[in-house]
Amino acid sequence: MKHILHLISSIQGKESYSIKLGHAIIEKIQEKYPGTTLEELNLVDIQIPHLNPAVLRTFFIPKEQLSEEEKESIRFSDQAVKQLLAADIIVIGAPLYNFTIHSSLKAWIDHITRAGITFGYGENGPVGKVTGKKVYVAMSSGGIFSEGHNKDNDFVVPYLKAFLGFLGMTDLTAFRAEGLKVPEVKEHAMEKAINSIYID
Repeated sequence: MKHILHLISSIQGKESYSIKLGHAIIEKIQEKYPGTTLEELNLVDIQIPHLNPAVLRTFFIPKEQLSEEEKESIRFSDQAVKQLLAADIIVIGAPLYNFTIHSSLKAWIDHITRAGITFGYGENGPVGKVTGKKVYVAMSSGGIFSEGHNKDNDFVVPYLKAFLGFLGMTDLTAFRAEGLKVPEVKEHAMEKAINSIYID
């Protein structure tokens, strides 16, 4: 039995292609692992606070030395880290906005990046501590970014692969619903994306 954490970062609500693709990925996971549990976190709805100097400073204070005010200031970060560490599989809905991820997903990443907890430093540099996880990215885009002239403008999958890998999540697979605004492509884009899903 597996535990899935599904992160939603779309501003499109029920019309979101990345949410639909994320749910299709989850269905495939549940087929492979019966009894799998699911925790869904809509990063847009909860309005994650962006990091500020006071919160960042609090990250480096030993827990037993934190004031009540400081504990409250990192409450979301502590909860986000707890959810991440409890998951076996993370499904990230990541629509491409202006060539990159939505700010809510970036804010979540900032809050789970905790020295001594999700990464550390060894003799040869940084070491990711969030290991043994499988990550699936459900990416959606109006254009085609997996190939062609727009490929170098995809700062969604390469960024997530690089940074989550830094934290130890090196096993990442991305599925793309792309060309959603491209004539003669958009009609079959979602079907193609869903048919491409495989769970390893």
